[in-house]
Amino acid sequence: MKQKTLKILQHIFVALLVIGSVYYAVRDIDFYLLWQILMSADYVWVLLSIPIMILSHWIRAIRWKTLLKPVLDAKSTWNLFSAVMIGYAVNNVLPRGGEFVRPIVYARREKVSISAVFATIFIERFLDLVFLLGLFAIVFFLNRGLISKAFPYMTDYNLIMFVVLPVVMLFVMILLSLYTKIGHIALKYLVKPFSEKLYNKAESMLESFLKGMEFFRTPSHYLKTLVDSSLLWLFYALPMYLMFFSFSFQDHLNLGVLDAGLLLIVTGIGVTIAPTPGAIGIYHSIVLIAMTNLYSISKEEALAYATLVHAINMLVQVVIGVAFLLKENIKKLPSKDDLDVQLNQEN
Repeated sequence: MKQKTLKILQHIFVALLVIGSVYYAVRDIDFYLLWQILMSADYVWVLLSIPIMILSHWIRAIRWKTLLKPVLDAKSTWNLFSAVMIGYAVNNVLPRGGEFVRPIVYARREKVSISAVFATIFIERFLDLVFLLGLFAIVFFLNRGLISKAFPYMTDYNLIMFVVLPVVMLFVMILLSLYTKIGHIALKYLVKPFSEKLYNKAESMLESFLKGMEFFRTPSHYLKTLVDSSLLWLFYALPMYLMFFSFSFQDHLNLGVLDAGLLLIVTGIGVTIAPTPGAIGIYHSIVLIAMTNLYSISKEEALAYATLVHAINMLVQVVIGVAFLLKENIKKLPSKDDLDVQLNQEN
């Protein structure tokens, strides 16, 4: 009963977040002007951006293959790509749902340990967070005046507290987990006295993570992962840059790849903090704030750009993801409960 109540409250919170962010994005918007801007956009640049979007997802699959190498031999990049796109499609319906679906889909397809596969998703998210916050720190210090104008609350102190500190803490936790017994000790004294069943489940989950986190003990893969991660974020930013040329504001602003990267970073942080299905509302609000404050363009132009970029990204993810779902003949999407059951069976 408590679990059902928690899920209901979670859905209510997400719904309120979507409604609130969408309202913020569309308030004071001239919808006729917004429609005119969208209709007059140059969609050739949109078409040019689609192959790059698909390539970025392929690069994510290649990086995932590297993360899996220390624990299993992932021979087919195509199968990894399939699982990645299915996960993206699910994320457009259930926030973070794809992170649970992806390892189950791949593990079932390849008949490998789901515990090891799931742990690599944790590593992947850690790497994404480090890259995202690291890029933000670099961009912030290079463009401190411009960013402070758009986001006055982003001071040096806040940057350290909300960007640098979380990364350092996560890194320390990973090192302690890999090279000490602190995780097992914490579970033994904090969980076991209250529930033997919960302790056993938590212990199994911890072991699963440690199996898949062997990547951190394999320095030979670090350089390739760094290159793949750099290419991944570059190919995330390029479509945003190309779609600048779809709108007339680019004629006098001449925005570059670094501007697209800045928008990518701030939206990435926003979506990480407050995830909604497909980043609906949150993405639009953040792009609106950033573009109007940084580049002094109209709200209608900013929202038109955000809407187009978001819609094309979602379209690519859903179409390809659903196509792979049909190919895999998955009639019922695996849930978090399915993940728990399979992890328990393996341990």
